[in-house]
Amino acid sequence: QVQLAESGGGLTQAGGSLRLSCAASGRTIRYDGMAWFRQAPGKEREFVAAISSGGGRNYADSVKGRFTISRDNTKNTVYLQMDSLKPEDAAIYYCATDPRGSAGSDPSLYTYWGQGTQVTVSS
Repeated sequence: QVQLAESGGGLTQAGGSLRLSCAASGRTIRYDGMAWFRQAPGKEREFVAAISSGGGRNYADSVKGRFTISRDNTKNTVYLQMDSLKPEDAAIYYCATDPRGSAGSDPSLYTYWGQGTQVTVSS
């Protein structure tokens, strides 16, 4: 079993940047696909970005060109660099792991989830 802990959320102004981290413990995640999802109040959880075990990346259209997902297997950690933030990016951000190694956008692919970190963007 793997435990995931997100950090790096906070308050920033529109146009600003934040870097989220997702630290895994319990076992290595180097063979897992890793993803970020987000959920705003009153909305369903939505896909943001994913990275496969081989390093392939997948982004939601709404964040392409602004967000970058990366991973450091030596630190058992996945990152989400968020630039040019917009008020509509405000949400709780969750990381998740797919032991099969994919970078899919379907949340049902992902087995383990973190508790989330809050991102607030002021206009």
